[in-house]
Amino acid sequence: MERMQSSVESVVIMTLDFYKGKKVFVTGHTGFKGSWLCRLLANAGAEVTGYSLNPPTSPSLFEIADIESDVKSVIGDIRNFDSLKKAFDEAQPEIVLHLAAQPIVRDSYKMPAYTYETNVMGTVNILECVRQSSCVKSFLNVTTDKVYENREWQWGYRENEPLDGFDPYSNSKSCSELVTHSYKNSFFADGRTAISTARAGNVIGGGDFANDRIIPDCVRALEKGEDIIVRNPFSTRPYQHVLEPLFAYLMIARAQYGDIKLADCYNVGPDECDCVTTGELVDLFVKYAGNIKWVNKSEKNAVHEASFLKLDCSKLKAVFGWKPHWHVDEAVKKTVEWSRCYMNGGDVRRCMDEQINDFLKSRI
Repeated sequence: MERMQSSVESVVIMTLDFYKGKKVFVTGHTGFKGSWLCRLLANAGAEVTGYSLNPPTSPSLFEIADIESDVKSVIGDIRNFDSLKKAFDEAQPEIVLHLAAQPIVRDSYKMPAYTYETNVMGTVNILECVRQSSCVKSFLNVTTDKVYENREWQWGYRENEPLDGFDPYSNSKSCSELVTHSYKNSFFADGRTAISTARAGNVIGGGDFANDRIIPDCVRALEKGEDIIVRNPFSTRPYQHVLEPLFAYLMIARAQYGDIKLADCYNVGPDECDCVTTGELVDLFVKYAGNIKWVNKSEKNAVHEASFLKLDCSKLKAVFGWKPHWHVDEAVKKTVEWSRCYMNGGDVRRCMDEQINDFLKSRI
């Protein structure tokens, strides 16, 4: 037990120390996950260049936490190769973390072409930048747990399961996985750049203001003093705090930088106990937020979304000795804590740093 604890501690320390002074290129840095990632990298001493559209929401975590001060921020469209290449060449990154995407399932039904252009050709464009460079040692494409052909079964999907997302968002991310696999085999077989993908489940945390996501809906209802509207209370998803997968991404990118044999596709999700229904998740939110309730307003003609989905993360655990530390109860508690800070006009940047420190301490 003592050896295992020491091993986990060394992974945390090595991961953070590794990024000090490293040149890191992050696509999608103005989004919810991108903002948390940039703050995490900045705290570790990395030299970060971000490339993304303007923040996708108003308000946005990127703006209210002043993440722009942590990075060299380039505003541009991932579909525009020339603009992306210019920013990339100026940055000369050693590590590339690709998060830029159209990430909302329901929006993908409204804008299928845009979703495919962003999620598929965006992946092609960033991989072209990597292919045409000589500086990148480690590349990680962040996709989603929804890349798998969903059969609504009760066990978690493994990395060797067939890829075939149903809706345009999920399918475009399946395509992004295939594009990455093809580029890896076709252009990086010489070992000059380690190429991996990370398939993460649903993330929650402070600063997510997106539409059609349950926790942001809860926060908006709390702020307005209204009931929380839940449209799919019986859908089961793997929920994790945003810091869980972000730390895993940094761990994978660091590890494969030193050993290309570790480059692969990895599921990044919570434990079995954190695969809960939407109704159970909202119950936890109510528990910590107080003075609010939710109502079931299921939509009769809603667009298709998987009702049951979870990941088998045995591979990530076996290869890296990784394990999640904040279970869904703690993840919701931290989200409410951050949201209260924001609604009360507090220092959300400081709150982010405190939560990052708490998270890192929990891993040691």
